[in-house]
Amino acid sequence: MTVEWILTPERIYGAMGLVAAYAGMCWGIGAKVRKQRLAEEAENNISQGDAAAPAVLVAYASQTGQAEALARATVKMLVDGGLQVRLLPVEKLTTELLQQYAHSLWLLSTTGEGDAPDHALGFVQQLMATQPALTRHQSLVLALGDREYQEFCAFGVQVHEWLQTSGARSDLVCVDNMNASSLQSWQTHVGQIRQSLLGESAPAQELDSDWLQAPASIPFVLSRRRLLNPGSQGGALYLLEWTPQSGELPQWESGDLVSLCVPADPERARDYSIASITADGSLQLLVRESTRADGSPGLASHWLCCDMAEGDVLPLTLREHRGFRLGDNAGRPLILIGNGSGLAGLLSHIKARVQQELGDQWLLFGERSPQHDALFADQLGAWLRQGRLARLDQAWSRNGKDSRYVQDLLRSHAEQVRQWVERGAAIYVCGSLNGMGQGVHLTLQAILGEAKVAELLGSGRYRRDVY
Repeated sequence: MTVEWILTPERIYGAMGLVAAYAGMCWGIGAKVRKQRLAEEAENNISQGDAAAPAVLVAYASQTGQAEALARATVKMLVDGGLQVRLLPVEKLTTELLQQYAHSLWLLSTTGEGDAPDHALGFVQQLMATQPALTRHQSLVLALGDREYQEFCAFGVQVHEWLQTSGARSDLVCVDNMNASSLQSWQTHVGQIRQSLLGESAPAQELDSDWLQAPASIPFVLSRRRLLNPGSQGGALYLLEWTPQSGELPQWESGDLVSLCVPADPERARDYSIASITADGSLQLLVRESTRADGSPGLASHWLCCDMAEGDVLPLTLREHRGFRLGDNAGRPLILIGNGSGLAGLLSHIKARVQQELGDQWLLFGERSPQHDALFADQLGAWLRQGRLARLDQAWSRNGKDSRYVQDLLRSHAEQVRQWVERGAAIYVCGSLNGMGQGVHLTLQAILGEAKVAELLGSGRYRRDVY
């Protein structure tokens, strides 16, 4: 049978549509590839600056984002000064890469009691376990820390000593709680490195007092303060709700932080996890009134919980906390673990997931007693009934014969924890480092094995905001 093809307008337009669709598909694939390549180049900051200029490697390890922000500001200084720069997180470094560069700058945070940031675990276990030949290498290390902790700047010091034992000439700058004069010293050191690499003929680079380009503070009004645990044996815990003085709420992601200074201590910033998402219409913090060892009240917490009046204004600085954001875990099942005011960081993630109509999340939370410390009981119960929470398990440490801690909950549900992790769950831990944070980490190692926990840390499926 013979079929005659007649070129009608409908067929012509149909063929043109198919061609256009195919071209669009090809363009889309190409655009995706280009976007991926650009993203990789942006992440690695490849070939920045003058291609003919000397090259510098900048490496960072950051728990809450401060070291990374400083690293990027340092890169800008070097590039503006005429140098090539490559920026990498420490876990992407190799012996071969280090040996390609004659100069490196390191910006390193210390977390917990002298530990490396979580994403740096692979670097510590693999590269720092070796002694690469760096006899012709010169390095400069900026170690960030807090003198309130016994192991001040310990991780930065360890990397500095490792570089020295590997043969590199290494200088060290330690910074206490982002001290301005120490950061100015770092800026001076960076300028000297640029001058030495480009030679005496290079024009001097003027130092910029605003080189860090910290996020701008926004005036917020304390619109409401509510005591969450009346009668508790622990410190009073308050929900603080803030609204911007301008009326326009800024954007943030679940897991992000707020940094603030109180009038009694204007030089020292405190970080707090944000307990809300923008859809709540306010920025919410959970603040516990703390007491020092000598019995005196904590400067910041007492002022926020007692002295500051509703209606007063305080500048707040929103800080991206990439290490505790959902990121690639946004679509995974979540195991959320915390205690006390650490519920703030976990609440923000639950709210973000509820907004996306995702309910595959399990909250394990510890406090003192069910009578006085059942924080947000109505909201958590409603989410559980609605299927917004798959599971809710709570531990009470002051509950008579039934007293236990959140790590005990994990241990009693070990098989379920393994099952959730096997099907791809990510683990988020928020709250106190001493006791809860350490206990949860050891319990996870006992349940999953040390190798699996290390793998989860390295891949970003185990994230911690402990303090």
